[in-house]
Amino acid sequence: MQQRCASQFAKKRNVFERISTLFVRRDFPVVMPLLVVLFICGVPGLALAQETASHDSGDTAWLLTATALVLFMTIPGLALFYGGLVRVHNVLSVLMQCFVLTGVVTVLWVICGYSLAFNTDGMAAGVTNLNSFVGGLGTMFLRGVGVDSLSGTIPETVFITFQLTFAIITPALIVGAFAERMKFSAMLIFSAVWAVVAYTPICHMAWSGDGALFHTLGVIDFAGGTVVHVNAGIAALVAAILVGKRLGYPMGAMQPHSLPLTVVGASMLWVGWFGFNAGSAVAADGSAGMAMLVTQISTGTAAVTWMFIEWARHGKPGTLGIATGAVAGLVAITPASGSVGPMGALAIGFVSGIVCFWGATSLKQKMGYDDSLDAFGVHGIGGIVGALLTGVFAAESLGGVGLSDGMNIGTQVWAQFISIVITVVWSGVISFITLKILDAAIGLRVETDEERMGLDLSEHNERGYNLQG
Repeated sequence: MQQRCASQFAKKRNVFERISTLFVRRDFPVVMPLLVVLFICGVPGLALAQETASHDSGDTAWLLTATALVLFMTIPGLALFYGGLVRVHNVLSVLMQCFVLTGVVTVLWVICGYSLAFNTDGMAAGVTNLNSFVGGLGTMFLRGVGVDSLSGTIPETVFITFQLTFAIITPALIVGAFAERMKFSAMLIFSAVWAVVAYTPICHMAWSGDGALFHTLGVIDFAGGTVVHVNAGIAALVAAILVGKRLGYPMGAMQPHSLPLTVVGASMLWVGWFGFNAGSAVAADGSAGMAMLVTQISTGTAAVTWMFIEWARHGKPGTLGIATGAVAGLVAITPASGSVGPMGALAIGFVSGIVCFWGATSLKQKMGYDDSLDAFGVHGIGGIVGALLTGVFAAESLGGVGLSDGMNIGTQVWAQFISIVITVVWSGVISFITLKILDAAIGLRVETDEERMGLDLSEHNERGYNLQG
């Protein structure tokens, strides 16, 4: 792009040099009309070349692709992954929840979400310190965003949509914690409030740049370890506890109704995650390439680690286990994907496979909460593991690209830990307060007979399958 602009400028310069020669020959009356035409036609062309010089078509093309991949992670990826894990009479309810959140969060992002997450103009005169925690309201309803607006080397419209896909999948992850028993209306209100009040401040603290809290602390979160996974995971844990256990849990059989759907959904998540992590480079460059490579390494490692653990404990390798292990590896590498090298990814995948297996089995059984689809066990715990290990394997001595300025491994891990604590406290408190208010106002869960019937019929008056056909 820059070479093409330079070539156009050189051609116009040659034209003006020839015109100057005409001035020397004193042919001004003949040249004057030509000057007027060149001024009208040539100068805007020069201005356009200079304006578009900072726009990179390669970066834009990659981010357009990455945006589609991240949206693909929610619908249909996460929807099918969760849909296969629930019992047969609840499959539509989970698909519906993922689908409706895609629409609702889109509207909220346009109204105020993007502004609260990325606007840095300050909330009000004299209160600009709030910009360390949350954005201003200057771009509500995407005010000032147009076709020519740029965010770095890409159109701002593309950046807005890319970040929107992150805002969509984060509350959708929480759905897995209270699947099969929460009212649709309560889920919708909780998710809408949480997306604005809990998600946008953490997003701002991590990604809005200079002056934001996590940036000031030197935290490394390339693609959303705290913003997405710890944030959603803690909300999922709080929701699972407050909504309560499913009827019959843990004594009754709660087997997934369709492992093929779950494996297909997990496969879509794996593919879509390349947009999630490599897209977070916001450029088609070496950083994106390394993010893609380490994502693949961590995911594959965690998947086979989980499989071998199950194989050793139960005597057979499980399909559900390897699919869940893959998601654990995807989660854990997310904050580290722009900072670690291949060997760091191998270690992160291995550790996350072990720790997330423990979180989704032993920890859940010991603590007694009903995290239906292991939203906390995989995303909460995997996000914490990944965020902490980022502080270790980002070090150049361990194959990473380097720690934050002035940091050693100890101080970097401490900064990562502080960001986790802030996220846990903020998300946990907001989730608790919101759910308590909703419970008092409209109730959180369906009636007992409705839960036995299944949410597909009781909440949506539809069936996922024609069992008589």
